[in-house]
Amino acid sequence: MDTEDSITEQVCQESDVQDGELREVEVAGHTVLLVRNKMEFSAVGSKCTHAGASLSKGVLAGNRLRCPWHGACFNIRTGDIEEYPTLDCLPCFKVRVEDGKVFITAKKKDLESDRKLKAMSERCRSNENTMLLLGEGAAALVCAETLRQEGFTGRIIMVTKEKHVPYDRTQLSKAMDKTLESIYLRQQDFFEAHGIEVWTDKEVVSVDTQGQKAHFQDGAFQRYDQLLIATGSSPRQLQCPGSDLENVCSLQTPEDAKRILHLATGKRVVILGASFIGMEVAAFLSDKASTICVVGREEFPFQAVLGPQVGGVVMKMLQNKRVKFYMKTEISELQGENRKVTEAVLASGEKLPADVVVVGIGVTSNSGFLKDTSIAMDRGGAILVDLFMQTNVPRVFAAGDVTSFPVTLFGGMTATIRHWQIAQAHGHIAALNMLTKQKALNTVPFFWTSLLGKSIRYAGYGKGYTETVVKGNLEQLKFLVFYIKDDYVIAVASLNFDPMVSLVAEVMYSGRQISKAEAQSSDITWMKQA
Repeated sequence: MDTEDSITEQVCQESDVQDGELREVEVAGHTVLLVRNKMEFSAVGSKCTHAGASLSKGVLAGNRLRCPWHGACFNIRTGDIEEYPTLDCLPCFKVRVEDGKVFITAKKKDLESDRKLKAMSERCRSNENTMLLLGEGAAALVCAETLRQEGFTGRIIMVTKEKHVPYDRTQLSKAMDKTLESIYLRQQDFFEAHGIEVWTDKEVVSVDTQGQKAHFQDGAFQRYDQLLIATGSSPRQLQCPGSDLENVCSLQTPEDAKRILHLATGKRVVILGASFIGMEVAAFLSDKASTICVVGREEFPFQAVLGPQVGGVVMKMLQNKRVKFYMKTEISELQGENRKVTEAVLASGEKLPADVVVVGIGVTSNSGFLKDTSIAMDRGGAILVDLFMQTNVPRVFAAGDVTSFPVTLFGGMTATIRHWQIAQAHGHIAALNMLTKQKALNTVPFFWTSLLGKSIRYAGYGKGYTETVVKGNLEQLKFLVFYIKDDYVIAVASLNFDPMVSLVAEVMYSGRQISKAEAQSSDITWMKQA
């Protein structure tokens, strides 16, 4: 014992651990990750703070450890976050080597917790500097926390038209039966403890960039010193006869998820759209609805992003669960009785019985309230930002789904990428630059979809790919797909092939290009060059 609340234990012999090894060891009955990197030892929590993946199966590149599931990265020396998606750091423990034996010293409370909150400054009432964050999704939340972690003591206000504190929106389609409290990213007392104001049920209607004020639907306004626009996106509405019938639903909020689950249980469901929302809803409801029909414009699900090969695999997975697909078509009309939908009519005239219709045909940027400003946007309404999340207007930043930003690792083209991880990375960078720390965005887009207990992982930016290289076996649901453009890998996807997507993401992060020949080769030494 070093102190009353600390424990020191020998965990192994120095010679037992190879350089670059990630080894789980036991300290007082708790699992700790011991890392040997360039002959030096570190010890941190063994589970990723995002979703609990075992970090012993992760990817180590220098002092940076990447989670094998969703790509979150941690510094093995400090436990601090280096890449998202996650909100909490890893607990970090002291390591020493004596007489060839490795000892770890840890506080009991750190062993009992699998996460650590980075130190945050306190709100100082005399500091009237105001950071106004429009939105309360992942981007705004990470921005608020980063501001406090970086020493900002002024006022932070997060404003949302929703009724809730920030929650994990990715769970709404993957696990529609989760309780609201279980998907909250932080509880209300967290915001109170750290002096972060969260204004719910308050919708912004305009911004005066000259006067530095935001105006709200209730007639109120709020002055700001720096403004973050992170208002996200909303489901695109169905435009056809009957689209205003009852039981025609979009999925945006926890209330929507609860309503869809209630309406669909034991009933006939038609899902319009075969991308991520549609497929995840179909998978979740596959053993709950009486019938499920999916209507999509492409030949396969996910075709625009994951391509026909992976889309074909997903289609078969869901067909095996009695989901029927009507592809390369669309709904021309919804028919009903007593104002409730009863049938979805396809363009061919075929009618699909429907007690509920779930619409998942894409999203639109929540930027209409900016129409009278000089803030630059693209034709789709996405706010144009640079690598510092700065708009063309001083003191106005934007982050997350509502933006179009330069994807530096993939040719510098601007793009709107609506990933959970991207939103968090944006929020972090925006906060640093709101504090004039001049930090540029440098991240590899990373996302995943969960279907029937299996996860497809994806990293990179594959728009415009022209061919693919497939490793493994698509039919056996164990594969790795490289997406190729101009003879180089621009994206990768996998199923049951961990940690390969994280490994490729780390190579991409290093700035190294992966050639088509390397992707095709059985020699994978290039993967060790991150």
